[in-house]
Amino acid sequence: MKLAILGSGMIVHDFLSMVEQLPDIELKAIVGTERSQEKLANLQKDYQIEQRFTDFNACLAESQIDTVYVALPNHLHYEYAKKALMHGKHVICEKPFTLSLDQFLELKEIALAKELVLVEAITNQYLANYREIKTGLADLGEIKIIECNYSQYSSRYDAFKEGTILPAFNPKMGGGALMDINIYNIHFAIGLLGKPQEVQYVANIEKGIDTSGVLIMNYPDTKVVCIGAKDSTSAIRSTIQGNQGAIVVNGATNVIDSFDKQLKGATSQSVDVKVHAHRMFEEFKEFTRMIAEHDMVAVKTQLIHSQSVMEVLVQALDYAGIALG
Repeated sequence: MKLAILGSGMIVHDFLSMVEQLPDIELKAIVGTERSQEKLANLQKDYQIEQRFTDFNACLAESQIDTVYVALPNHLHYEYAKKALMHGKHVICEKPFTLSLDQFLELKEIALAKELVLVEAITNQYLANYREIKTGLADLGEIKIIECNYSQYSSRYDAFKEGTILPAFNPKMGGGALMDINIYNIHFAIGLLGKPQEVQYVANIEKGIDTSGVLIMNYPDTKVVCIGAKDSTSAIRSTIQGNQGAIVVNGATNVIDSFDKQLKGATSQSVDVKVHAHRMFEEFKEFTRMIAEHDMVAVKTQLIHSQSVMEVLVQALDYAGIALG
């Protein structure tokens, strides 16, 4: 993978901290604004990135670059992912894919028509501990309840309360608890059960944005509750309850550091089969493989999953009366 990184925020720093352990990824470029030049220059130096650009079009003109990692604020994902696809580049897009289903479907159509890899960077779908949960789900019998709680007081919430609206709480920029933090819970549940029959989202709304909320997904025999909060804090964990046992995930659904499995009549078992300490390692290893092998079957499978998540997000926002963008 000959990669151009679009952005210089926290997620980019997180990615770059482990990328040297993926030797098949070549850091060809980093792209940002004129205001971020000092930050870009430091990242370029620290991680030996070949080029830096403030002009995205100039970056896209580089034939040696085959993939763009869109790690920008949510409201910019669609515009920049589309431009990269139109220039024949594979695209790895941070979550949430886009702010609307129509935007997602357009990107999907372009990518498939051009036989380009288009994937959402959503860590939990690629983690070994998550795959282990999926493999052993049948051991729990009939799944009755799934509850995911990812509640973490945001350092930006105090500023928001005082009137400073940063991207994380800006509806025009695709902010809010659902899109920023609860989305991991949604991916977690849909990856296990598929698309639900019915969606409800009951949210605490301030200044037009959800600062916390409870999403309910209804399946024929299973009820799923996803809690996400940026205005309050609680123990971060998830539970999967079946009539033959339960699984308790320790920590956030974007990390799945380990989990406990308790089957009826058996001793609780602690499970941790992760292959790397960094949560982004496994997803980028798989993205590299997809691109190297041009595995469009895997791409289409992941796009189906991402589309289900996008449909749930749109239904949830509509239910709560929240308008983004």
